[in-house]
Amino acid sequence: MQDHSGDYAETCRSALAAEQEASLAETDGWSHVDRQKVHSDWDVLYCRLANECGGLQPSSPQVQHLIAQHYAIASRFYVPSKEAYIGMSLFYNENHEMKTFHDGYGPDLAAFLGQAMQVFADRDLTPPPT
Repeated sequence: MQDHSGDYAETCRSALAAEQEASLAETDGWSHVDRQKVHSDWDVLYCRLANECGGLQPSSPQVQHLIAQHYAIASRFYVPSKEAYIGMSLFYNENHEMKTFHDGYGPDLAAFLGQAMQVFADRDLTPPPT
């Protein structure tokens, strides 16, 4: 897994904020999203992560399959760039409410999810052109 700290982490946090802000503005506050369905789908996914992934590495194929589903659900709002998705993984651990929410599914799920999201982003998402 790449180092997602320091300046790069700040770039990712900024990408998340900018992409979400632009998407909210372009979609009238994500009015196109069936939020009840999204939250239901995330609930099922987080339960699966907590119940099926104990002892697995964030990079394992089983975990990465579930993280691909997480990315697909997140993409119902907007399609996050590699950096924005890493920013989201950082947000899940740095925001007290989000960490508490995710850890409610299982001990340290926020940290595990964040690591798995970073692996997914590094392996499967293309960075923007320079």
